[in-house]
Amino acid sequence: MTETRPQRQRVVRRALHGVLLLDKPLGLSSNDALQKAKWLLRAEKAGHTGTLDPLATGLLPLCFGAATKFSQVSLDADKAYVATLKLGQTTTTGDAEGEVLETREVAVTRELIAAACAKFTGAISQVPPMYSALKHEGKALYDYARQGITIEREARAVTIHGIDIVDWHADALTIAVRCSKGTYIRTLAEDIGRELGCGAHLSALRRTASGAVDVRDAISLDALAAMTEAEREALLRPPDCLLADWPSISLADEDASRFLNGLRRRVAAADAPHVRVYGPAAHALLGSASIAAGELIPGRLLSPQEVSSLLST
Repeated sequence: MTETRPQRQRVVRRALHGVLLLDKPLGLSSNDALQKAKWLLRAEKAGHTGTLDPLATGLLPLCFGAATKFSQVSLDADKAYVATLKLGQTTTTGDAEGEVLETREVAVTRELIAAACAKFTGAISQVPPMYSALKHEGKALYDYARQGITIEREARAVTIHGIDIVDWHADALTIAVRCSKGTYIRTLAEDIGRELGCGAHLSALRRTASGAVDVRDAISLDALAAMTEAEREALLRPPDCLLADWPSISLADEDASRFLNGLRRRVAAADAPHVRVYGPAAHALLGSASIAAGELIPGRLLSPQEVSSLLST
């Protein structure tokens, strides 16, 4: 007698447009977190806005549908983190995942820590770590590192807007960091440890903000899974939440229609590298643009279907 296996029910995907602020858990990759949220929402199109390592937690904005057109805005935005450094110990990876390279005595004061943090505040150069997703000849650097191969890396300019000491006792230092995109916090941890003369590695990391959005408004995967589908969908923020720091401009019907077709429009507004553009119908988002010499120059545009879908939500 042949056993009949029950057929797995096929998930019917749907077009959703918006941003979900997820609080990524420890031990899960950013892509795994995205796929779980995408499955829970039955979304057709989704993407995240910057990778968090599995050992990091915190804010991971997820973009769905039309919002994916503005994911680069979040990638380019300033970030904020709370990082815990283990002083007196360096590792092969610069974080708690690696093997211990050296253990040294920790003899520091709060004044020395403050001075070390101040040295790495402002415009600085960082050499990307070997254990990173940065590509070399199409392959991630961490793939080379796992084979014992070191690739020459050029220093990159980043900006550390501020470092505040949150807590310090014995060999555990917790700092709050506000920085530009592309900053490697594990490299910053190693640099601070080197400046203190005892070495350090990153033992914990939590992203608390990205541009205009904050982890305090984020939801965990467990909480998301416990909701009804309608409750999950209600959590989606409009795509322009990623553009909240930009000035806005509104267009009348005729100009809005032509702008959506990629045509430049004359506007009475100051030059700006980035603006969010709205149409007359219920302040509907049309897309992004720049303004130069009185001309509104289209950037990333929504389709008429996406505009209509956002208006009906």
